[in-house]
Amino acid sequence: MNREMRRLQAKEEERAKKRRSGAPRSQKKGGKEEQLNIFQRIRKYLREVRSELNKVNWPSQQELRTYTIVVFSVTTVLTLIVFAMDWAFSRLVINFLDAII
Repeated sequence: MNREMRRLQAKEEERAKKRRSGAPRSQKKGGKEEQLNIFQRIRKYLREVRSELNKVNWPSQQELRTYTIVVFSVTTVLTLIVFAMDWAFSRLVINFLDAII
Protein backbone atom coordinates (compact mmCIF):
# COMPACT_ATOMS: atom_id res chain seq x y z
CA MET A 1 0.00 0.00 0.00
CA ASN A 2 1.47 3.36 -0.93
CA ARG A 3 1.66 6.43 1.29
CA GLU A 4 -1.39 8.10 -0.18
CA MET A 5 -3.58 5.08 0.46
CA ARG A 6 -2.27 4.82 4.03
CA ARG A 7 -3.09 8.48 4.65
CA LEU A 8 -6.61 8.04 3.26
CA GLN A 9 -7.14 4.97 5.39
CA ALA A 10 -5.90 6.80 8.50
CA LYS A 11 -8.23 9.73 7.81
CA GLU A 12 -11.19 7.40 7.34
CA GLU A 13 -10.38 5.65 10.63
CA GLU A 14 -10.22 9.01 12.42
CA ARG A 15 -13.58 10.05 10.94
CA ALA A 16 -15.11 6.74 11.99
CA LYS A 17 -13.84 7.22 15.56
CA LYS A 18 -15.28 10.75 15.69
CA ARG A 19 -18.64 9.49 14.38
CA ARG A 20 -18.75 6.74 16.99
CA SER A 21 -17.74 8.97 19.90
CA GLY A 22 -19.66 12.11 18.94
CA ALA A 23 -23.31 12.94 19.44
CA PRO A 24 -25.76 11.71 16.81
CA ARG A 25 -26.04 14.11 13.89
CA SER A 26 -29.81 13.88 13.69
CA GLN A 27 -30.09 15.76 17.00
CA LYS A 28 -27.98 18.64 15.69
CA LYS A 29 -30.04 19.14 12.53
CA GLY A 30 -33.43 18.27 13.99
CA GLY A 31 -34.18 21.72 15.41
CA LYS A 32 -33.72 23.63 12.17
CA GLU A 33 -35.66 21.16 10.01
CA GLU A 34 -38.71 21.43 12.27
CA GLN A 35 -38.79 25.22 11.96
CA LEU A 36 -39.25 25.14 8.17
CA ASN A 37 -42.79 25.10 6.85
CA ILE A 38 -43.85 22.93 3.93
CA PHE A 39 -43.14 25.56 1.26
CA GLN A 40 -39.67 26.28 2.61
CA ARG A 41 -38.87 22.56 2.65
CA ILE A 42 -40.08 22.18 -0.93
CA ARG A 43 -38.02 25.20 -2.01
CA LYS A 44 -34.96 23.81 -0.21
CA TYR A 45 -35.44 20.41 -1.85
CA LEU A 46 -35.74 21.94 -5.34
CA ARG A 47 -32.63 24.06 -4.74
CA GLU A 48 -30.67 20.97 -3.72
CA VAL A 49 -31.92 19.04 -6.74
CA ARG A 50 -30.88 21.86 -9.03
CA SER A 51 -27.42 22.06 -7.49
CA GLU A 52 -26.96 18.29 -7.89
CA LEU A 53 -28.09 18.42 -11.52
CA ASN A 54 -25.50 21.12 -12.17
CA LYS A 55 -22.82 18.67 -11.01
CA VAL A 56 -23.86 16.01 -13.55
CA ASN A 57 -21.52 15.47 -16.47
CA TRP A 58 -24.06 15.68 -19.32
CA PRO A 59 -23.18 14.10 -22.69
CA SER A 60 -22.68 16.27 -25.74
CA GLN A 61 -25.14 16.13 -28.65
CA GLN A 62 -22.76 13.96 -30.65
CA GLU A 63 -22.34 11.51 -27.76
CA LEU A 64 -26.09 11.42 -27.18
CA ARG A 65 -26.72 10.74 -30.87
CA THR A 66 -24.11 7.96 -30.88
CA TYR A 67 -25.52 6.34 -27.72
CA THR A 68 -29.06 6.49 -29.13
CA ILE A 69 -28.01 4.81 -32.37
CA VAL A 70 -26.14 2.10 -30.45
CA VAL A 71 -29.15 1.40 -28.20
CA PHE A 72 -31.58 1.18 -31.13
CA SER A 73 -29.19 -1.02 -33.11
CA VAL A 74 -28.55 -3.45 -30.27
CA THR A 75 -32.27 -3.59 -29.45
CA THR A 76 -33.14 -4.33 -33.08
CA VAL A 77 -30.51 -7.04 -33.41
CA LEU A 78 -31.52 -8.75 -30.16
CA THR A 79 -35.20 -8.55 -31.13
CA LEU A 80 -34.45 -10.24 -34.45
CA ILE A 81 -32.41 -12.95 -32.73
CA VAL A 82 -35.18 -13.69 -30.23
CA PHE A 83 -37.79 -13.67 -33.03
CA ALA A 84 -35.72 -16.10 -35.10
CA MET A 85 -35.17 -18.45 -32.15
CA ASP A 86 -38.87 -18.34 -31.26
CA TRP A 87 -39.89 -19.07 -34.84
CA ALA A 88 -37.37 -21.92 -35.16
CA PHE A 89 -38.38 -23.55 -31.87
CA SER A 90 -42.08 -23.23 -32.64
CA ARG A 91 -41.54 -24.89 -36.05
CA LEU A 92 -39.50 -27.61 -34.38
CA VAL A 93 -42.22 -28.30 -31.81
CA ILE A 94 -44.99 -28.25 -34.45
CA ASN A 95 -43.07 -30.66 -36.68
CA PHE A 96 -42.34 -32.92 -33.70
CA LEU A 97 -45.99 -32.97 -32.65
CA ASP A 98 -47.13 -33.63 -36.24
CA ALA A 99 -44.77 -36.61 -36.40
CA ILE A 100 -46.13 -38.06 -33.17
CA ILE A 101 -49.79 -37.63 -34.05
